[in-house]
Amino acid sequence: MLIVVITLVSVFAIERGEQRQERAHLNEAARSIASALDRRGNTSSSYLRAGAALFGSVDAVPASLFRRFVNELRIDSDYRGAEGIGWAQIVPRNQIGAFEMAMTEQVPGQMRVHPLPPPTQPFAVPVTFLKPDTERSRRALGFDMYSEATRRTAMDEAVRTMRPTASGPVKLMQEGTGNHAGFLIYMPVFQIRGGKRVLIGFIYSPFDGEDFLESVLTPEVSDARGIRLYDGTPESGTLLATHAPEFRTGRYVTAQVRVANRPMTVQVESQRGKLLSTLSMITLLFGLAVATLSMIVARLLTKQAYEDQASLDFFAEQNSIRNSLTRELNHRVKNTLANVLSIVSLTRRRATTLEEFANGLDGRIRALSATHDLLTNSEWGTTPIRAVVETEIAPYARSDETILTIDGPLVELAPNDALSLGLAMHELATNAAKYGALSVAGGHLSVTWSLVRDDLARIEWVESEGPSVPADRKRGFGTDLVEKIVAHELKHPVSLRFERSGVECTLSVPVRKPSEFAMRARRQKDGNKMGDLQG
Repeated sequence: MLIVVITLVSVFAIERGEQRQERAHLNEAARSIASALDRRGNTSSSYLRAGAALFGSVDAVPASLFRRFVNELRIDSDYRGAEGIGWAQIVPRNQIGAFEMAMTEQVPGQMRVHPLPPPTQPFAVPVTFLKPDTERSRRALGFDMYSEATRRTAMDEAVRTMRPTASGPVKLMQEGTGNHAGFLIYMPVFQIRGGKRVLIGFIYSPFDGEDFLESVLTPEVSDARGIRLYDGTPESGTLLATHAPEFRTGRYVTAQVRVANRPMTVQVESQRGKLLSTLSMITLLFGLAVATLSMIVARLLTKQAYEDQASLDFFAEQNSIRNSLTRELNHRVKNTLANVLSIVSLTRRRATTLEEFANGLDGRIRALSATHDLLTNSEWGTTPIRAVVETEIAPYARSDETILTIDGPLVELAPNDALSLGLAMHELATNAAKYGALSVAGGHLSVTWSLVRDDLARIEWVESEGPSVPADRKRGFGTDLVEKIVAHELKHPVSLRFERSGVECTLSVPVRKPSEFAMRARRQKDGNKMGDLQG
């Protein structure tokens, strides 16, 4: 992001500098064009002043005098931008006919003053001579320029100021059907008659706007820029000439100029489009490339760091789980060995023969093993009470001879509690198979359980319809194992009753969630996560 910001700031600075430089060039071009137009207007005005001085000193301006004056000016080579030089004589309205007859002898063809002045206009100012003498120039001969408002305003202003005055935009008569805008510069010609100044006509120059503008343009100034010349302020109706650009940008500068006492405006348009400059594009592309490469490298390094950290966390977790499992294994092995030692000790103490010792020890070890099988199948997770009860009773229950009731809700026991309950169920089932309800046909055994509270279950063992229990019975190993060892392991007292109708036993078993279960689940989840990283 820092590289991107630096790149954008650099591009902004470059573009700002380019724009300032371009604007400076535009201002210089506009001033240069305005100065050239001013010089061109002054040159034309000088010629017109010279002609006014000459024509004011003679009684009449015949065609020969006008021709000789124009030839001396060499307008074909030195009068660029102008259509030529013309003479427009003041003709009183009542002398128009005589003027037309006189002009027929001096100009080719037959001259007609048009349009004829209205009764309110005392005189006409027709185009009398216009050089160079071309077919284009002859179209304007006889046109009363005073009849058109724009030309009339310029002529009146020239008479008032007595100096060359340019008109507003007009369509030159020599254009015919063309639509080019043009303008004229008028210089009034006076004679002194009887001590008074008398206006006898106008010497003037017609200008085509496009030619006038192009006459001052050079390749260095114009280049690919758009240049426009306006009469007065830049508006759609005041456009005199335009030099078309390669494309429009809408960014331009203006310069004011006065041509023959008339304000005009030069507008120069930038040739730079909205696209960035070459240097800006190079800077932008290079900056973005560097930023992209930096981002990719940073992302790869970050990803590698995350993967390395995940690996370290996984191995640390595995090591912690391994240590926990080792401690748990040692604990369970010690518990199992302690149970085995207790079983061996009590069995030896109660046995009278070696065979009785071996059989008792074998059965109890098998009961312990069966419960271990249940725990192994559940991956040393929780084990249902029903599974423990059914596993221990199954070897002794004969479905065709015994009425067996096993019922209760789904209750899951922790591994150690399931082992202790398994031992108790084994001893009770063994005793029932030898002396109680499971030893005769039609005996009834009911094993039911319920939740006393969320963390404690109560199991009821009730035998009936079996042999009567003698009152003077001897206390055996099973009784000690259930009342001492199992009660100790379950941390709740065991109620074992030898009623005459059969044995009844009530056990309270804790319902808990050992921490090893959560640890095992977390180990499996972390193992999957590590597998994804390695994959």
